Amino acid sequence: MHARTAEPKGTVKFPQVGVGAGSLANAAGEQAFFDMIHAAWANGVRYFDTSAAYLGGESEQRLGSALAAYPRDELHVSTKLGRYLSRPGASSLPGGSDFYLDYTYDTTLRSVERSLSRLKVDRLDAVFIHDLDPGFARTAYRKELKTAVEGAFPALQRLKDEKVVGAIGVASMNWQACLDFAELADVDLVMPAGEYSLLRTRSTALLEHCAEKGIDWIAASPFNSGILATGSRPDAFYNMRPATQEVLLQTAGLERICRRHDVSLATAALHFPLRHPAVNTIVFGAKTADEFNESFARLAETPSDQFWQEIDAFLVETKDWEKHD
Repeated sequence: MHARTAEPKGTVKFPQVGVGAGSLANAAGEQAFFDMIHAAWANGVRYFDTSAAYLGGESEQRLGSALAAYPRDELHVSTKLGRYLSRPGASSLPGGSDFYLDYTYDTTLRSVERSLSRLKVDRLDAVFIHDLDPGFARTAYRKELKTAVEGAFPALQRLKDEKVVGAIGVASMNWQACLDFAELADVDLVMPAGEYSLLRTRSTALLEHCAEKGIDWIAASPFNSGILATGSRPDAFYNMRPATQEVLLQTAGLERICRRHDVSLATAALHFPLRHPAVNTIVFGAKTADEFNESFARLAETPSDQFWQEIDAFLVETKDWEKHD
């Protein structure tokens, strides 16, 4: 089993479970979003994550309204900055259009100020430098990385010193990009969305770096944006795109093991990242209160050691299933 070699370095200790306020959580409209957030609170969840890029800031606005009734000292709230939508409905996918990247010092300070206003808070428990990876930055990746290290990170460090920001992180759907940044800047957290899951286990180098340096890993998108909750059905989504045949086949293999042990695939997906000592927190989204309650209840289940042994063996045997990482 893997071991953490350093104590967590962040000044904020995040709860084990958080709710993401991204496109999935907002998909059924504002009232459904409010109901989902209230269901999470009723279940004891106290960590809520969003981004300036989600719905062009509307996600922050909605989350701030939903959380306004609750004591700030009981909440953990995080947001992200650096990628911004240039029009409503702009693509949130790497390679998409109608967004821009800005990791400069002054823009970072302004972005935090806007986020504080939208979220109706006077401090943020964490701020993540968002989507700084080759999928979004393309050939400008190294240039944007340098800008963020010299601009966004010092700006956030200043705000951390001023107690406006509790912890600084980097968030991306690309684990290598998170590692690139973590090797250049003294981050407290990483949030590699979907990058340590039942379907994606190639992030060993980042996991080891986090364990060695005491950087907490927040495992967002444990369902890989759908398929590990829905199963290998033809309309399943994997990492925000329709699942390919190879994804469906790999998921079907996982489902066979789950059936043998009477464990749901969604239960396995939620528990899997938390087995690694570098992983501190899972963050998942839900469209409705009922959907949230269903997922949250799965966290109380305890798959057997025999189940995990079979899963681990399958993952080793099929480690190269995804030819294009």
